[in-house]
Amino acid sequence: MSRMPIKRVVLQTCVVGVILGLGIGALTHPVTVDAARETSAPSREAPLAPAAPAASARQAAIPSGAVAEAETATSAALPAAPAEKRAARPAPRPVEAAAEPVARTLTVGRGDTLSAVLRRANVPAEDVQATIEALRPVFNPRHLRAGQKLVLDFEPLGNGTEPRLALRRLSLPVEFDRDVVVDRTEIGFTGREIVKEFDSRLARMGATISTSLFGAAGLAGVPRQVLFDLIRLYSFDVDFQRDLHPGDNFEVVFERLYDEEGNHVAEGAITYAVLTLSGKRHQLFRHVRPDGRPGYFDEDGESAEKALMRTPIDGARLSSRYGPRKHPILGYTRMHRGLDFAAPRGTPIMAAGSGVIEKAGRNKGYGNYVRIRHNSEYSTAYAHLSRFARGIRAGSRVEQGQVIGYVGTTGLSTGPHLHYEVLSNGRQVNPFALRMPTVKKLEGPELEAFQTRVAAVELQIQGLPLETQIASR
Repeated sequence: MSRMPIKRVVLQTCVVGVILGLGIGALTHPVTVDAARETSAPSREAPLAPAAPAASARQAAIPSGAVAEAETATSAALPAAPAEKRAARPAPRPVEAAAEPVARTLTVGRGDTLSAVLRRANVPAEDVQATIEALRPVFNPRHLRAGQKLVLDFEPLGNGTEPRLALRRLSLPVEFDRDVVVDRTEIGFTGREIVKEFDSRLARMGATISTSLFGAAGLAGVPRQVLFDLIRLYSFDVDFQRDLHPGDNFEVVFERLYDEEGNHVAEGAITYAVLTLSGKRHQLFRHVRPDGRPGYFDEDGESAEKALMRTPIDGARLSSRYGPRKHPILGYTRMHRGLDFAAPRGTPIMAAGSGVIEKAGRNKGYGNYVRIRHNSEYSTAYAHLSRFARGIRAGSRVEQGQVIGYVGTTGLSTGPHLHYEVLSNGRQVNPFALRMPTVKKLEGPELEAFQTRVAAVELQIQGLPLETQIASR
């Protein structure tokens, strides 16, 4: 019984010795929870390693049993060795299991180039250049527009532990009926064009005009693009501000395009149109010339296209005619030698006819100004533009209907509008007083083929239901 206190003292002394000898051994017991929670942070484990030599330096003064118990407790308290951690991590999967084909859809941003879009998708520089070069024969990368979508298909390449995704295909929808594609092949990248096939169905719409052609077309359900095409067809002969009256009417027959699933995707070309003004019918039929170019002709084979368009802007209001008027800024009456068309800022302005640009720049009270020479006699001028279209400069050639600039209010102007002039031998003349000659007239076998086509179209139209309304606002 007298030995019991001695054993208790010896045991307590041994425990104290273990605590002193191991230093932080006992204090690290709470760390075991953090170590288990933070096995991915080896930097916190490093300070614990020097504790082992301190314990071995005092083992001679501690009974072997106590040392064994202390070592067991210490091994439980210390984190697992780094070797054990590496063994616990999952081994890298092979390429076949780790990488699969990937498809990404990217939207072209404002100011983006194709090169920038591909680099943003982590396409290697050598593949970027090769892809662009393969695309050029079927699509000019400079024509890429903001909002267009690119589809990039990637596939895994390489072996070992570092799989690499390489560009396999680029797909770019260019128009509703046309895609361009670049494929990776054994010999490099190759580009191709895909023309989509659609089912074409004819639609016939018309209306009686009460206040405006726009109002009539809207009530009849005429698609906006078809309406603009209709206006452009008649813009050579019709002044839509002066020649239209209540009770006039129109009809238009155009293609509606459907995909293979029967979904309506777009409108096609106008095949026939008639505009009745003060009881006189003006018919136009679509005809494809022998060289493959389409055009519109009346029933006698005369082209709707004239040397100059009467209105080189869509949807504008005639705000000032040719003749004397009180100038809104100068305050006195003087000759107004042109036509003014009021339209929102930024509305596109078209070349009234094909020709060569004589001047494009600032021109005193005209502001931003373009003048086009069409032939040895006629020129046209366009003033107060907000800006010029790309490529419009002196010496450039433009085609009829090509956008040359945008409506603005530069120079002596009180609001956004286009000032339009026609010059004959350098002198301004009244555009509405001109009778421009027809550009083309069908003759011989082509005229005979056209007249056969006209008879077939008229018969076809009779079988189409007419969607018509009386327009009013």
